[in-house]
Amino acid sequence: MAEDTASTMIVRHFRQILLWPLQLTPVEDGVQSQKDWELLEKAGADNPWRELSSEFTGEQSRFQKRHYNEFVTFLPHVQRFLYGEGLAGESSAWHSQSPVRVFRRNDIAKARVTYARGEAPTTFSVGHVELYFFFDIDVVLLALEIHADDVSFTRVQHTIYGLGRAYPLDWEPDGSATHCLDRVDWLSADEQVVASSDYEKDERYLAYVSRYRAAAVASHLEFLLKPLVPHYSGELGPMRYRHIEYHRMPLMAYLAVDDPHALSRADFVRLGLAAAPGPSHTLPYSRRHLLRFEQRYCYERHWLNEARDFGTRFVCSGRTLIVIGSVNDASFVERETGMLGQFRHQYFLLFLIAHFHRAALLMLSDRLVITLNKLEIDNADGVRQFKRAIRQIFEVFLRFTHRYWFHDVSDQAQARDLFRMCTENLDNEKLYNEVREEIQDMSTYLDSDTLRRQSNSMVRLTVATIFGMILTVSTGFLGMNLIAEADASTSMKIAYFALVTLPCGLLALFAVGKSRRLSDFLDALADERLAVRTKYIALENVFRKRTRTLR
Repeated sequence: MAEDTASTMIVRHFRQILLWPLQLTPVEDGVQSQKDWELLEKAGADNPWRELSSEFTGEQSRFQKRHYNEFVTFLPHVQRFLYGEGLAGESSAWHSQSPVRVFRRNDIAKARVTYARGEAPTTFSVGHVELYFFFDIDVVLLALEIHADDVSFTRVQHTIYGLGRAYPLDWEPDGSATHCLDRVDWLSADEQVVASSDYEKDERYLAYVSRYRAAAVASHLEFLLKPLVPHYSGELGPMRYRHIEYHRMPLMAYLAVDDPHALSRADFVRLGLAAAPGPSHTLPYSRRHLLRFEQRYCYERHWLNEARDFGTRFVCSGRTLIVIGSVNDASFVERETGMLGQFRHQYFLLFLIAHFHRAALLMLSDRLVITLNKLEIDNADGVRQFKRAIRQIFEVFLRFTHRYWFHDVSDQAQARDLFRMCTENLDNEKLYNEVREEIQDMSTYLDSDTLRRQSNSMVRLTVATIFGMILTVSTGFLGMNLIAEADASTSMKIAYFALVTLPCGLLALFAVGKSRRLSDFLDALADERLAVRTKYIALENVFRKRTRTLR
């Protein structure tokens, strides 16, 4: 093996898929939208997104073996999630359709990437640009697929490391953005530039954070999402989005090389952890830190060391899913039913589901925080809105749990193991339990608060009833002929009635207004009588004992 594989190896076919989860903010404050994609459909003539029709429509001419292989990979409950119910029965009902809606734009054909100033750029073909919406969940996932043949391994490393960054973290003294590519251009089919990155414009990012306390989105990525607009943007759009995680996008990468076994451990570490490019003989992190790298991140079911020209190795860190194999292996490079086809479809869906779970849970947690921040305990209307918002979040979480949350997606060993590895490295189970506990605690508090208010109301009504009995007895003399005014004039009767009703009404209102104190008084009186009775019983017992002793 050469000392520095990175400087000599050529990746015969490279493919990368970026997956960017984003949170959608409601159009109306506090209103849950179940079908966010309908707003995108109404965006107007300038909207480049068009809904992608499913191959599962009953038209056999469109349905291929690849679609069948993809379908049978998943368990029945996941099939219903991805593809909906069958055509038998109520095929047009919304509940028989898939809760996933996919929109695609076709105006971007290529991506031209410049890694450093003064270097020649590399042009990638764009496989697709898609938006994934989910019924009843205010998140959207942007999927961008690029690919190229015969790319140097070094540039593949730079692409994996720097392409999927929503914004820069810092800037170098020469003005270039730290850890970012120098420039990214989206090209149309006739190779005209339709959008470019602006990582080097530090003034824009600084001003945005200073004003909105949120990070700006790089211009080329902001263009990809239009007509969706950032949450704090002054632009108008059918939907607004905000960051849900940090600036690096989850990604998948496929590498077909001449000899995958020629890659060193450092190469696999850099690919699997999307670390900064470097020489093949130097690890990017300490050996102690990478002690369990193979055990935690590598899946080697078909990684055959004895067959150096073949074998497939997966490296899954949760945020990355890397597939490396030999270009000489026909089953690895086959585009329909081989590993390349599975990477683009089955494994992409596994990766999508895992990150959708995480994005949905983060969205619910964020909505809880926003709802709590808006709470004003001195504002009665604000308290009522807070209660409605919490109950709505609780309902959304319950629907998410029963409609979308599952631990296994496939019984096929490789797909099952990769999904578990991805979810475990993302800590989705831990995040789910945390969000569930937060929502249940809040729901329990609201229920206890409701019971407390009902209890207080019952106490006040009880106190008012007790004092009402006193009033009833004290005013009953009007019906006992103690004042013989049966033959009095009507005005005199009204005067007597008013003289009795007014103080009784005032006393009743006073009893309701002071019901808490009166209740405490009654409790204290009952406790005092109970204490006196207890002392009397105790003295009586002592007296009886002494009497028995004297006898």
